[in-house]
Amino acid sequence: MTSTAPATDGISPHPQAQRRTLTVLVTSQVLSGAGLAAGITVGALLAQDMLHSTDLAGLPSALFTAGSALAALAVGRVSQARGRRVGLSAGYLTGALGSAGVIAAAATDTPALLFLALFIYGAGTATNLQARYAGADLAAPAHRARAVSTVLVATTLGGVIGPNLAAPTGDLAATLGIPRLAGPFLLAGVAYFLAALVLALWLRPDPLLLARTLHTRQETAPATAPEDAPTPAAERRRPTVVLGALVMILTQLVMVAIMTMTPVHMHDHGHGTAASGFVIAVHVGAMYLPSPLTGWLVDRYGRLVVAAASGVTLLAAGIVAAAAPGDSVALLALALALLGLGWNFGLVSGTAIITDAVPLATRAKTQGLVDVAIAIAGATGGLASGIVVAAASYPVLALTGGILSLAVLPAIAVTANSR
Repeated sequence: MTSTAPATDGISPHPQAQRRTLTVLVTSQVLSGAGLAAGITVGALLAQDMLHSTDLAGLPSALFTAGSALAALAVGRVSQARGRRVGLSAGYLTGALGSAGVIAAAATDTPALLFLALFIYGAGTATNLQARYAGADLAAPAHRARAVSTVLVATTLGGVIGPNLAAPTGDLAATLGIPRLAGPFLLAGVAYFLAALVLALWLRPDPLLLARTLHTRQETAPATAPEDAPTPAAERRRPTVVLGALVMILTQLVMVAIMTMTPVHMHDHGHGTAASGFVIAVHVGAMYLPSPLTGWLVDRYGRLVVAAASGVTLLAAGIVAAAAPGDSVALLALALALLGLGWNFGLVSGTAIITDAVPLATRAKTQGLVDVAIAIAGATGGLASGIVVAAASYPVLALTGGILSLAVLPAIAVTANSR
């Protein structure tokens, strides 16, 4: 029988279970990363091809991020009631179902089915993000950001490999009589299904349920104030949750808007699927690969410092993307690398803020609600991106997004001054 350490700032309450949890989550994230990247790489191009119009090229991103909003709520509620294992597995299975629907829509040239399937496919995106919370359930407070970052960085391998398989999977789809642009969704369906299988079989003990059990055992009823009692920490909880959510909402909106239209922008300048796949692979790598460093920075220098850095980095991304010539793959890759890095800063710092602020009794439900807002922001960014580019241009979209990201700075300043 394993012993449990007392919950302190530097020691996990159950180190062995935390190590197993991170191992299983890392495995599932490597798989799901490939599924996540498929829709990013060719979703807009597939819609453009089927609709013969650029105006709605941002609609696929809007749909699967809107679908991820509903899925985030569902995964959060199921996890709250039955644990992370059941919630995350169900989310990935739903994403696999959506992938199959996209393939069927492309094969039958049915735009309505494509849009419905992309909405369902969004469950995989939501689940991929929700998994980061599971990494923090058993982590010590002083190591929460690093635990979150460990889960996030695992997405890098699948996320970088996935876009670069766009051409080979397109060839496979063609041999099966399916449109080439639907090829990456073949990979997505298999990847999401395997991720669900890994979690269902091996995420035991469930980290959230175990964390609750350990918390209950450690409580001393006579000495512990009721959870709802007004304390200084509780009084600060609401603005802290709002700040964490705001940081992640803004970074998601800006990132999705610029990312969604970059492959379309490149396509309009004569670049093929391989070039756009490379740029998206660089972007996805920058979204997740810096996570260990970001987690260390958040734990070492504080949540607010890194959250502010996210806004500044996204501004730099917008400026580079706006200034990059359409025929420069290198500069567009640099812009999207900065875009991914800014998003990473915002996600890791915002997640740590939320996890610090929310008690175990309502943690999964609140995290799910926050991710709903994040997904809605992504849907808004994806839908608006096509409209802005059609009405103005890609550089206008990129520069506007960069400037908008600076809105996190006054919110951070207000929070810092109120402490």
